[in-house]
Amino acid sequence: MGPLGDTQTAGNANTDAPPSWLAGRLAERRPLVMGILNVTPDSFSDGGRFSDPERAIAQAERMIAAGADVIDIGAESTRPYGGAKAVSCEEELKRLQPVLPAVVKLKTPVSIDTMKAAIATWAFDQGAAMVNDVWGLQRDPAMAAVVSEYDMPVVIMHNRETADPAIDIIADVQAYFQRSLAKAQRAGIARDCIVLDPGIGFGKTPEQSITCIARLAEFKGFGQPLLVGASRKRFINAVTPSAPDDRLGGSIASHLAAVKNGAAIVRVHDVAETVQALRVAAAIEAAR
Repeated sequence: MGPLGDTQTAGNANTDAPPSWLAGRLAERRPLVMGILNVTPDSFSDGGRFSDPERAIAQAERMIAAGADVIDIGAESTRPYGGAKAVSCEEELKRLQPVLPAVVKLKTPVSIDTMKAAIATWAFDQGAAMVNDVWGLQRDPAMAAVVSEYDMPVVIMHNRETADPAIDIIADVQAYFQRSLAKAQRAGIARDCIVLDPGIGFGKTPEQSITCIARLAEFKGFGQPLLVGASRKRFINAVTPSAPDDRLGGSIASHLAAVKNGAAIVRVHDVAETVQALRVAAAIEAAR
């Protein structure tokens, strides 16, 4: 039993967004936009800006009004370039309690960005409709069972403890996905509940992150929707030196490239600008 209760016992409770919501949205044949809401003091891009619950809820409202399809709420920084401080379940829950239930009430699907099964359990009980696991079911041994019991979508993200410029990053991501998908199958997670994310910036050099976007189509062989979160990531700085807040252009360029290469979902800080860019790109493509 974990600090928040028995994570093996669950039920599809208290949610207005059943598992079919994701399949329904994807069936619209347009890229979905996942808005990032960090209620942490130390996230690499916006740490501390939305740690106040009222400001966090207002930001969720703005992102939804701007066209976000999903709000991804995280209460533990997973800074992809190191320096993140691990937090206890109790602290993570303390940050989430005044925010997540209120955002769920806004009636847009909510994703819980956590690597802890106990937190995912609590979030599902509050109405969260997806879990975004930055360790792809490979860190907390109870996570796969929780996802299976609640029958909710899960984002399986590739990650590494450290970057290794010598490896074939595409082969490494593919092998990681195979391991995670095997775990999911053993746990009984439905394949239509799984999204794959190559983990831009996580355990990768800037060049490897760029390669994952450029060769994203090579991951389509798994038959799962692909998510790309390139927003404000450091690889943009490697191409054009810039602070995180000054990477909007690079973020949009990356997400447009990702969608062209097969991404079904993009995870972004700047929802309004990304939605506009995607709609204009789609209109141009349709005119061809």
